Amino acid sequence: MSSDRFIRERFFPQIWCPGCGHGTILNNLVRVAREMGLDPEKVCTVSGIGCSARISGYLDFHTMHTLHGRALAFATGVKLARPELTVLVPMGDGDALAIGGNHFIHAARRNINMTVFVMNNRIYGMTGGQYSPLSGTGVLATTAPYRSIDRDFDVVKLAMGAGATFVARTTAYHVQEMAKLMKKAISHKGFAVLEILSQCPTYFGRKNKLGGPVQMLEYFKEKTVPLGSDKLNQDPTLIPRGIFVEETIPEYCDEYAKIVALAQEGARKRG
Repeated sequence: MSSDRFIRERFFPQIWCPGCGHGTILNNLVRVAREMGLDPEKVCTVSGIGCSARISGYLDFHTMHTLHGRALAFATGVKLARPELTVLVPMGDGDALAIGGNHFIHAARRNINMTVFVMNNRIYGMTGGQYSPLSGTGVLATTAPYRSIDRDFDVVKLAMGAGATFVARTTAYHVQEMAKLMKKAISHKGFAVLEILSQCPTYFGRKNKLGGPVQMLEYFKEKTVPLGSDKLNQDPTLIPRGIFVEETIPEYCDEYAKIVALAQEGARKRG
């Protein structure tokens, strides 16, 4: 099947800045959908607002471009109404862990079967370069001209603590690894979270003097290592990549269907 089957060509060229990592993520997602043989008629992509949310507009699946921070609420409704659909939720800093943070932890707690891609570029790009819950201390942003004093969330630890049954991390540099983890996340029966470190040269990189997209990708190459690497013991500043959690527990839609069946049986007996 051609990759063209999965994209809406009429919306190209895309709006992301030159060098943005989100384009690489979109490219990988299209390639993964083709290689997995996903039926576009049986996939729904749900996104909120921001740079990351534009992915839904470019994918020729069933798509919902929803309210800021509410993508997981909409996705939950879609999955409960149509549990046979593959539901994908691309999210940015705000949609996932600022205004959308409460939805994130409870969707993970419920273990509802969907795949969340947290595209972590450490900044609010589309709205002007404000710092986010993923920026971290010492970061310069339009709303932190003297540097941020807020600590950042660790997406992996938060997802694990909230009960996600698949949790992984990769970067926009490690494209082959990203594809493998995307396939595992989509195939997982339960709430799957894949954090993808993505470069934003326009706001985060320029403001913090990290260079252009090439230099930011080199940072991902040099400052991240596979989970379990001895280098993590030698250098605590390194960021681990890989699969942190992969477990099987009862899935929410399956359990909900059992409750519906019990209620229907009770109604028949009373009738």
